[in-house]
Amino acid sequence: MVATVRLLAGFLLLGSTLASPVPSTNGISFPPLPFPPITPTGLLCQLPIVKNFVCPRQTSSGLSVSTPIGTAQGTVDTSGVNRFVVRYATADRWQASAIATTWALPNGATDPSALPLACPQPDVDDSAFSEDCLSMILYVPTNIAAGSNVPTMMWIHGGSFIVGSATGPGLDGSSLAIATNSIIAVVQYRLGALGWMAPSGATNLAMVDLINALGFLRNVVPSFGGDTSHITIAGQSSGANMVRAMLAIPSASSMFNNAIIQSDPMDYGFLSTSTQQTMQTYFNGLLNCSTSDTSCLNAISLDGLIDAQMDLFSNAYTLDPSATQSEPMRPVHDGNLITTTLDSSSAFPSVSKSVLVSTVLNEAGLTIYGNFDSPLPESSWEPVVNQTFGTSRTEMICNSSQYAASQFVSGGGATSNASESTVDARAQLQELGTDYIWKCSSWTFARNWVSNGGTVYAGLYIIGSSYPGNSDVSYCTDTGVVCHQDDIQIVFGTAPSPTSEQAALISEMQARYGAFFRTGNPNPSGSSLANWQAAGTSDVNAILLGGSGHAPVGACDPSYWGDAVQYDYQVYGI
Repeated sequence: MVATVRLLAGFLLLGSTLASPVPSTNGISFPPLPFPPITPTGLLCQLPIVKNFVCPRQTSSGLSVSTPIGTAQGTVDTSGVNRFVVRYATADRWQASAIATTWALPNGATDPSALPLACPQPDVDDSAFSEDCLSMILYVPTNIAAGSNVPTMMWIHGGSFIVGSATGPGLDGSSLAIATNSIIAVVQYRLGALGWMAPSGATNLAMVDLINALGFLRNVVPSFGGDTSHITIAGQSSGANMVRAMLAIPSASSMFNNAIIQSDPMDYGFLSTSTQQTMQTYFNGLLNCSTSDTSCLNAISLDGLIDAQMDLFSNAYTLDPSATQSEPMRPVHDGNLITTTLDSSSAFPSVSKSVLVSTVLNEAGLTIYGNFDSPLPESSWEPVVNQTFGTSRTEMICNSSQYAASQFVSGGGATSNASESTVDARAQLQELGTDYIWKCSSWTFARNWVSNGGTVYAGLYIIGSSYPGNSDVSYCTDTGVVCHQDDIQIVFGTAPSPTSEQAALISEMQARYGAFFRTGNPNPSGSSLANWQAAGTSDVNAILLGGSGHAPVGACDPSYWGDAVQYDYQVYGI
């Protein structure tokens, strides 16, 4: 039992923050926050040995578009959509990127059907990635021509800031482009240490990449029929975190109109400069190079850099608990580029943009049930919470009715007659993790945003499409369960063999996104869809996506999370 509690404490809630960090035992290493996996299927089209034979789409010799920086050559992605792959920026190692001034295919490719290599990341064959990875894929409906003035959405992939790519599972933008009659751009940015841990101490290089991606889009989308006054940025998980960081960058504000934030773990907050410096000192010590010795730093192999990066990833929370075990490398509130925490730990700025904020029903399910495949006794509940939250917050959590055992019985459902023997503590941990890391912290952001001049539409997915890898955890395949990432293939319309319920939600979300791209309001004109009411300063009016009515408030009442029980960013003052 002691070992079980220690394992839970070291890992619980996606390795968030620990009052007293407890290492895993028996040599077991738990994964961090779940992210879109780089699967064999996802990598197939990135492997040079097969990509030119298996993956090229139909090429049209007449498929070319004249842009201010050269002629763009594309391919037919699916019927009704053309695909253009391009390098949007270049960057030397650990230097700020610069916008591309000529249209060029990524990675020295000559065939416009070739897909871009991913950015360097762990557990991927070296042939599948390159430092020359600042690429994007444009999906353009064939009925759009120059002068059409359609909106553009720029999608930022997730992956805990260390993995992922524009060619990840489910990210083909053709269906979404057709349904919304919009240009969909899926972008890559520098990951891990290359994007966040410059030995010189320069911060937020990956954010600069995204700013340059927006600058590139503004230069070229008019040539494809896009309207630069209607650009929406969107992302999921760590990609959503970067969307929120873009909202905290005044110099980027004029480059986009609206924002979509899907499943952002807002509880973590942006990194403080002191935490970043602590991690930077540790990371620099692993490199055996002077921070000013560019030749030495450039000579480090990518495998060597990734090894050092993952050393930091594994140990960052022991250096500073606010780093978390899940996303230690992330946007830094440096006061220069990112000028506000954009949370409740400091004064919230005046805002005006329209933001769509969503989470899924069981965000923490993949992690909790994926690592503990047998029921946990109720007796483990309070000790585990204490190890994770510390005494003060544990008392508030365990002495309230929000996560009481009576609310949870094995197999789901609630009863006032549940006994300890029928309660599986995993259900409580899943609910707790979902609330404080994602759902309630997102609702707190929504209230803050509205209170300071902006508009928010909040939603909760109760239907999803199991993302590749999620089906390995039986809980995530249970009826009514929607795990982290299960919203991606709904939005993109890439759910394989969708059920009637999934198909209906895909149609609804794509209609709502199309309206949001154009007006900042997800209620299509003349539609029979239920009205999506904007959030208020108290009631966020979060609608059930895939159902009807509003999501129950539960522990997301503003008097509970963020007030009675503080978020991690409040506890650590970041």
